[in-house]
Amino acid sequence: MSQKRSVAFHTLGCKLNFSETSTLSRMMEQEGFEKRNFDDPADVYVINTCSVTDNADKECRQLVRRIQRRSPDSFVVITGCYAQLKPKEIAEIPGVDLVLGAAEKFNIAQHISELSKGDPARICSCDIDEVSGFNASFSQNDRTRTFLKVQDGCDYNCSFCTIPMARGKSRSDSIENVLKHARQLATDGVKEIVLTGVNLGDFGNLPDGARHQEDFFGLVQALDKVQGIERYRISSIEPNLLTNDIIAFVANSDKFMPHFHIPLQSGSNEILGLMRRRYKRELYAERVQLIKKLMPHCAIGVDVIVGFPGETDEHFKETFDFLHALDISYLHVFTYSERDHTKALEIQPVIPVHIRNERNKTLRNLSYMKMQYFTEQHNNQTRKVLFEAFEKNGMMEGYTDNYIRITTPYRREWANEVVEWKL
Repeated sequence: MSQKRSVAFHTLGCKLNFSETSTLSRMMEQEGFEKRNFDDPADVYVINTCSVTDNADKECRQLVRRIQRRSPDSFVVITGCYAQLKPKEIAEIPGVDLVLGAAEKFNIAQHISELSKGDPARICSCDIDEVSGFNASFSQNDRTRTFLKVQDGCDYNCSFCTIPMARGKSRSDSIENVLKHARQLATDGVKEIVLTGVNLGDFGNLPDGARHQEDFFGLVQALDKVQGIERYRISSIEPNLLTNDIIAFVANSDKFMPHFHIPLQSGSNEILGLMRRRYKRELYAERVQLIKKLMPHCAIGVDVIVGFPGETDEHFKETFDFLHALDISYLHVFTYSERDHTKALEIQPVIPVHIRNERNKTLRNLSYMKMQYFTEQHNNQTRKVLFEAFEKNGMMEGYTDNYIRITTPYRREWANEVVEWKL
């Protein structure tokens, strides 16, 4: 390797992965590595993988093949959820040099320094039950909006999900530490922080498994007082952990945006039971009702899974009708896909893939209509838009406080600024 070694990153999956990749990248730069684009030649390529998307394996293989063709002498490191779940499978992909599990990814620089090209792939993984400790991370994407990780892991065991196996037990940062990061980001010119985690509302578990005397509501109240950060968003929060206190606080805060993303997964209580979710649809409807009562202009996003084992046409109709009647703004629709070692594999009947895809399409159409309706309700209103510095084809974009996307011809003086905007 040359004196000034170079590294390139590629991220698959969620906002949490993006914030962690960003932190890994800064750690490598502190170790003297020069950061490169993933499509450019580099000494080391790091792929941060996901286990939620169905084709994690395929994507991973394709990326490694691309690197092999372009830079056959480079080192290839695979980390992230898929690396924790299936390290042996990944180590067998031709061209992979190092597989880092959940506990080892933040020791990446040390592991890379011990690599020699031509050796068999090394696996540095461990039993997920042994994963403890919390590594704070945040992404900085052109300084406008930053994803700040405050919580990791999950103690819920939903029957479709591998995340507890990939990320371990629920654990979080301390409020004091989160405030320190927020102040630092404010000094760096960041205007908006998106709070991220695997199960954000469960904030409060210490890395060693003990419970803090802290909770998510306390975190929200403390962050609201940080000088210099103009906006916060809560990336996603379980309906059973989204308390009336949190909703009321956001309604009265100038800094916490009127925007919630609340996973539902199914509008059928029977399917929610099979999924091992911790609430019924009635609780979900109550949460939406309270949000809309206190903040009629609030955006509400919903995660839904279609084609879960046992989901009959009647169950799907229940979900569709429930969502249709709810005052929500958009949907993230996921097609159920089988995951090794999950309880859902034991549930019958299995839904044919073409029916899963049809249901996905039906809900995506509903989402489009919901977003159109939500946007039209705000016509002629003036709302605050934070414009991003990124320019594409002479255009720039930003989001209103309540998450309506605005695209307009690029103006440099608007980049990373909050602008009053008539919709």
